[in-house]
Amino acid sequence: METQSSVEVKNEWGIVAARQAGRTLSKELGFGNVDQARITTAISELARNIYLYAQRGEIILDIVEDKSKFGIKKGIKITASDLGPGIPDLRQVMVDGFTTSSGLGAGLPGVKRLMDDFNIESEVDKGTTITATKWLR
Repeated sequence: METQSSVEVKNEWGIVAARQAGRTLSKELGFGNVDQARITTAISELARNIYLYAQRGEIILDIVEDKSKFGIKKGIKITASDLGPGIPDLRQVMVDGFTTSSGLGAGLPGVKRLMDDFNIESEVDKGTTITATKWLR
């Protein structure tokens, strides 16, 4: 795994920078326009959550490879981490339509749908780490 970019998110500019880094990397890896949009949308949502709920954190973008008998596939892995308040009820935040902000509530379930792999770990008063991977087809 090769870290390509790490973007600190502490204001709106951090969200913009994370999106741009994701778009650039996904384009370099050969993702089509639709998948580039999916990746940047997922990054935007994750970065926005960091800014809204934890005030600061980071988005890390990695190039990942998965080797199988069919060959090697490449992808982009997004890691969003913060030391914020954590999420008390993970099941609740993964319900479509649930929101604690004035957003649309597409949030984390939307990110999960946009990406191929999704994992969330959170501990109250310690923070949250979300990883999401999109594989190149």
